[in-house]
Amino acid sequence: MEKHDLHHEFPQLTDRITDFKTSNHHFKKLFDEYHAVNKEIHHIESGAEVTADNALTELRKRRLHLKDELYTILVTK
Repeated sequence: MEKHDLHHEFPQLTDRITDFKTSNHHFKKLFDEYHAVNKEIHHIESGAEVTADNALTELRKRRLHLKDELYTILVTK
């Protein structure tokens, strides 16, 4: 399985990710939600849970949306 945590997704922004987790409440909230959704996706993909394909697709869309929001914060602030 591919790693989707933010440090692997944006290795060039690792220091900013660490800084924003402690200094930006909105970023931290999105970061936590991103990792919760990512964890749920990995749980399903590993076969530990059976779910409808459309539910997994919606989770993947949510993860992508969160990643886009987080990236925007990282590069614009």
